[in-house]
Amino acid sequence: MLLFSPNEWADYELIDTGGFEKLERFGDFVLARPEPKAVWKKTLSEKEWTSLMHTRFTTGAGFGKSGKEDSGSWQPIKKMQEQWFIGYRCIGLNMRMRLGLTAFKHVGIFPEQAPNWDYIYSSVKGLNVAEPKVLNLFAYTGGASLAAKAAGADVVHLDSVRQVVSWARENMALSGLNNIRWVVEDALRFVKREAKRGNLYQGIMLDPPAYGHGTDGEKWKLDECLLEMLQYCRQILASENSFLILNLYSNGFSALVADTVIRNVFGKMKEQEYGELFLEDRFEKRLPLSVFARFKR
Repeated sequence: MLLFSPNEWADYELIDTGGFEKLERFGDFVLARPEPKAVWKKTLSEKEWTSLMHTRFTTGAGFGKSGKEDSGSWQPIKKMQEQWFIGYRCIGLNMRMRLGLTAFKHVGIFPEQAPNWDYIYSSVKGLNVAEPKVLNLFAYTGGASLAAKAAGADVVHLDSVRQVVSWARENMALSGLNNIRWVVEDALRFVKREAKRGNLYQGIMLDPPAYGHGTDGEKWKLDECLLEMLQYCRQILASENSFLILNLYSNGFSALVADTVIRNVFGKMKEQEYGELFLEDRFEKRLPLSVFARFKR
């Protein structure tokens, strides 16, 4: 099993973790956010946290039994902008993204995903296909889409929330890119239609939530829908010169689950790997945040 974490990212740092919180620097601003996996003690004192942070997110009623995050609010500590920008540069990638304080503690990126962005960029570059088609499902604000586009792919970016698709479009422009195709639709319905049409992609990225809803109220539940989703992805992924990444945040799914379901659907491949993405704070405490399985063929 592989373990990956972003390295030498000037605009992001995990400062400290513990007490079910994480203290992070995004560009010029330091934020404290709830983190249910940070079950250990903080290294810095509460006074030191307060002296560093610009704002802290406080949930309304904590984490619900369903595993969904409850909404909450940001408590200002120091003056800061509600929207700001950071960059990401690595192995030829040069992305710029807008961040913002949302009502669900998210700020517009998941920084632990940077190793997946690197993998996408290098995978697209390595394909023996002129302008390969790449599909990004549950695509959020588009980090994976930008990585694929920067490498020369013809990218389809899909999310069921129109506002985050607009956010991703803004990130595309900020990164000096263009011509990403934007789709606001239920992901499962879209891949079913693509399979029926016989459309093929050289790359597919999936980052499904534990729970969600499509544009017409379609219900997504990871443990009930993932297998069907992957079966349709198998039909639309090219049989050679192709790659796929599955990323999972659900606390109940391990990297072995991701790897096994991929092998069950696609068969055994030479270039298949799986593992965890984590962030490491200044005090060498490792915070696991998602699991992945991916392959090339």
